[in-house]
Amino acid sequence: MVPEPDPEQVGPGELESAVLHCLWSASEPLTPRMVLDRLDRPLAYTTVMTILTRLWAKELVTRAKRGRAFEYEPTVDEADFHADRMRAPLEHTSNAGLALLRFVDRLSAKERRALEKALDTRRDR
Repeated sequence: MVPEPDPEQVGPGELESAVLHCLWSASEPLTPRMVLDRLDRPLAYTTVMTILTRLWAKELVTRAKRGRAFEYEPTVDEADFHADRMRAPLEHTSNAGLALLRFVDRLSAKERRALEKALDTRRDR
C-alpha cells in the first residue's frame, strides 16, 4: 500500500470526492465506519463523519439511522455530479463558447473521441 498524503495537506474537495467515489462504488448505503474501512487513507473516524455530514448538508447524500450511526447513500450518480461540476464555471464566464472551444482544444484524442461519440448519441435521440 502506497502511503497517502497527510489529510491536512489534501485539497479541499479531494476528501469529499474520495468519500463520494466510495459511496458510488457500493451496492448499499454505508455507515461512516464502512466508508473509513473502504478508503485507502489514514483518516480518523471523526474526519469521515465530518465529510459525510458536509455532503449531507450539500444534499449530495441522504442519511438514515442504522443502529447508533447513520448510513449514507449518494443522491446523484457520478456522471451527473461531474457534469454539474464541469458546467458550473460556464455560468460565470462572459464567453461560454470560447471557454468550451479552449476546453476541447485541451482534450486528448481519446477524450475528444468520447465527446464526439456522446454528441452523436445525443443528436440521434
